[in-house]
Amino acid sequence: MMPLRTTLIQSELHWENVAANLAHFEELIWELPSTDLIILPEMFSTGFSMNPELLSEAVHTRTFRWMRQISEQKNTVLMGSYIVRDQGNFFNRLYAVYPDGSSHFYDKKHLFGLAGEQEHYTSGSQKLIIEIKGWRICPMICYDLRFPIWSRSRASFDQLYEYDLLVYVASWPKPRINAWDTLLAARAIENQSYAIGVNRLGTDGNALEYCGHSAVYDFLGKNQLDLGETAGIHTAILDKQSLMLFREEYPFQKDSDSFELP
Repeated sequence: MMPLRTTLIQSELHWENVAANLAHFEELIWELPSTDLIILPEMFSTGFSMNPELLSEAVHTRTFRWMRQISEQKNTVLMGSYIVRDQGNFFNRLYAVYPDGSSHFYDKKHLFGLAGEQEHYTSGSQKLIIEIKGWRICPMICYDLRFPIWSRSRASFDQLYEYDLLVYVASWPKPRINAWDTLLAARAIENQSYAIGVNRLGTDGNALEYCGHSAVYDFLGKNQLDLGETAGIHTAILDKQSLMLFREEYPFQKDSDSFELP
């Protein structure tokens, strides 16, 4: 029943400049007080680029090593996605890196067709559930937010809920930010879980504008933290006891549909 300290970093990104972005985030993270989880935006080291041939990194190289170093130094789990080259394919891959050097990864399932992401990257096929301080966490990436079946918390023979917290790292553009706000709250309500979204700021190399709206929603869909449209670092403390009490009082999951994903 331990609370979870989650730190959201909302920031502009240097377009396709890995060195500048890593230096930028390292400076932001260095002065942070103790926290359990730090969340960075989608493709935090480059911006949402369709140039993986130029920008991808082999598994467990530059950016991963940076994440591992930061995680160890700050004694926290560090989460974010970047461009990875693995066995001849390119992935928009999210890593969760732990202070002991261990890690887990999730490859973005839903590739953004309007940007031609599917022409450059390979889709993932497996959900990921990680654990921090007894919290089960399901990380996802941007466009995944629009697909509730993929995000659905499904009951199994030994547990009613797959996870306690959904996390979406994103490069969600300003013209459709209302959908971002609405869907984050909806995912929290329908899954009786907390939901966190971390979106970037600024304008990228394709002249697309991003306005943030990184936020934390509780299991009722209530906004607990909203970073608005300005750069900032904010920490939310999530209460496990209130989540469990709500689930016990309103066990809607018992009536949920059973299904299998292809």
